[in-house]
Amino acid sequence: MDSLHVCGAGKCQWDASRYAWYTTAATNFTGALPFGNGRLAGVVYGSASEKLTLNENSMWSGPFINRLNPNASAGAVDAIRSNLEAGNITDGNAIALSNLEGYPTSPRMYNPLVDLLLDFGLGTSNISSYLRYLDTYKGTAFVTYEYQGVNYTREYLASYPAGVIAIRLTASQAEKLDVNVSLARTQNVTDQHASINSSIVGKNSVVLSGNSGQSSDAISFDAEARVINHGGSVKISGVSLSITGATTVDIFFDAQTSYRYSNNAELESQLKKNLDAAVQRGYPMVRQEAIEDRTNLIGRVQLDLGSSSGIGNQPTDTRLAAYKSSPNSDLQLAVLFFNFGRHVLVSSSRETNAANPGPGLAANLQGIWNQDYSPPWGSKYTININIEMNYWPAMVTNLPEVDGPFFDLLDTVLPRGQAVAKAMYGCDNGGFVTHHNTDIWGDSVPVDYGVGYSIWPMGGAWLSLQGIEHYRFTQDKNFLRQTAWPILRSAARFYFCYLFEYEGYMYSGPSLSPENEFYIPPNMRTARSTAGIDIGVTLDNSILYELFKAVIETCDALNMQNSDCNASQNLITKIQPPQIGSYGQILEWRYEYNETSPGHRHMSPVFGLFPGSQMAPLVNSTLAAAAKTLVDRRMAYGSGSTGWSRTWVVSLYARLFDGETAWSNAQTWIQTFPSINLWNSDSGPGTAFQIDGNFGFTTGIAEMLLQSYKVIHLLPALPSALPTGSVSGLVARGNFLVDLIWDNGNLVDATITSRSGGLLDLRVQNGTSFSVNGVKYNGAISTRAGSVYKVTL
Repeated sequence: MDSLHVCGAGKCQWDASRYAWYTTAATNFTGALPFGNGRLAGVVYGSASEKLTLNENSMWSGPFINRLNPNASAGAVDAIRSNLEAGNITDGNAIALSNLEGYPTSPRMYNPLVDLLLDFGLGTSNISSYLRYLDTYKGTAFVTYEYQGVNYTREYLASYPAGVIAIRLTASQAEKLDVNVSLARTQNVTDQHASINSSIVGKNSVVLSGNSGQSSDAISFDAEARVINHGGSVKISGVSLSITGATTVDIFFDAQTSYRYSNNAELESQLKKNLDAAVQRGYPMVRQEAIEDRTNLIGRVQLDLGSSSGIGNQPTDTRLAAYKSSPNSDLQLAVLFFNFGRHVLVSSSRETNAANPGPGLAANLQGIWNQDYSPPWGSKYTININIEMNYWPAMVTNLPEVDGPFFDLLDTVLPRGQAVAKAMYGCDNGGFVTHHNTDIWGDSVPVDYGVGYSIWPMGGAWLSLQGIEHYRFTQDKNFLRQTAWPILRSAARFYFCYLFEYEGYMYSGPSLSPENEFYIPPNMRTARSTAGIDIGVTLDNSILYELFKAVIETCDALNMQNSDCNASQNLITKIQPPQIGSYGQILEWRYEYNETSPGHRHMSPVFGLFPGSQMAPLVNSTLAAAAKTLVDRRMAYGSGSTGWSRTWVVSLYARLFDGETAWSNAQTWIQTFPSINLWNSDSGPGTAFQIDGNFGFTTGIAEMLLQSYKVIHLLPALPSALPTGSVSGLVARGNFLVDLIWDNGNLVDATITSRSGGLLDLRVQNGTSFSVNGVKYNGAISTRAGSVYKVTL
């Protein structure tokens, strides 16, 4: 057992910012502790008879479906536009759905893999000294208890270097460990067996093979658990292995699916290679390498927001309950959630390697953890905010490695999106389009048949912006040229074709403002009916502005001059700027329609405030004020009603330099949305698990401490509730590493390391004066790569 806490005088003190721990087993999926290596993942219930729900990120519900509507065409789009331009909202919406929506309406869903069952033959009534915990630093989960005078332990981890899940079961007394090991699945099992090879260590195994259920082209998989008993005996019991009289049992698990292989022989070869290597290295070495890999990433950032006094030493479920009425007494709980967000991001998204071959797959709506064959919203890639939010903390919290699967997914989406751009919109210039959902096959056709969400051809543009953000933080021109540019170029080319001129601007449409709707005005056909589809939506304009700006920035950085650069330079001047409505708010649509949901959960109209910067205070104070008016009004009407929405609000208020309101919303999120295992939920514990809010929370905390959209802004939104603290290892755009210390609400010291050279343009808190390396700051400093710059007041 690791050294978890400092003990003395009969009491122990946990690191309240690092561990989620419990004195009882989990009773359901959202109480279980999540771990993973980016491709494989599991959750630990910790019950007397353990069930680990295991996932592999390419196990989806079936092969590619061509859902393209046969009526979809450029002619249909022209007819829809004609109605919308003429003010016929009713017919424009109806024609759009009937001609553009895909059939079937939804693409493939993410599915569970198998359950690993460990039956210890224990009675729960005789278990004592029970403890279950998750270490967000090492990425390990642990269970320990006493039974009839024997201490039993279980450690679980997912190794990225080895490409396996590794488990060690131990008894404190020799020959006291009995366990029955099996794999289980409720659907589409094609083979299941156990085998023993007494002459070769590590050849005892349980195997389960299955598929996604189709008669042809199904996704198939092989899953295998190798079982190594130290002491005792092993025998086959049906499809299980029964170990009796052992002292230690090690289990190595891997699964491979046909998604990544041209034939089953390749799949089986990779499975055997990973398991053979893990068995040969042994559990201690697999564990050591996994923890070294994980802590190298997680340990880059250290956050301290203050202490939690006695409550920090309580079990996590007790802390969550206490936080509802006394949030300011447990400042470390917010840091635990910050760290947990980074833990689940690393666990659900890693670059491919020899043990985890490609293509990589991005974190989905549930990250990588799922127990259902029909999970909420299909556990797909929802791209009108959700998958983008998953990756918001990647760069600022110093985890560029997790971005790889995101771009692998985009490589899959791009050719599908080019085919859809041609078939649906008549755009055959190499541009790609996708709408508000996709799957592992890159499905790019509209999804789910609704005027408020389906016909939104902006998903590819928003996704492509992660490429320029990755470059802005890393200054890696090879990445920009080889990975980001092809995606940005193809995204822009679609709009070179798709946009049309209307009232002096280049408009998008048919489109919508996800997932809001409005009442149709009396002069625009069926009055008081609801609609969502229109032209010239504010979110579209904001994304287009950021997209063309990204193309222009790429052209400058790579010293390119071509037709894509020129077209983007021309179009960015023809995108309508954000408009301001009658009560000083950013308009959501081209007209000031009466929205059906004034407190809507999506903050789409202020995309330009965050994650964009067109409406940010240091760029345009007038638009920032109008954005604040919209956000304030939405919140007054009940927005922030889902976990992900509430965490978006944290970053929006941080961008507005309103640390008090940002922190208040961060506290409200902790009080309202997390499940007992710290996962974000849709609208509170017991509702759908949705991981984006965890990533949004981590981002919001970082945004309060460091912003860099225009200058490197230190402590831009520090709330009074956090007067003293520190953070190290955050990253600012321009590839600057930033460490901060503050006290009494003021910056004490900042250490900024220039990792790529370039200009260092700084602002501290609300614009206070400061010095850099002892010299009063009067403007941007030209830095050298590797040099360190000290900022003091």
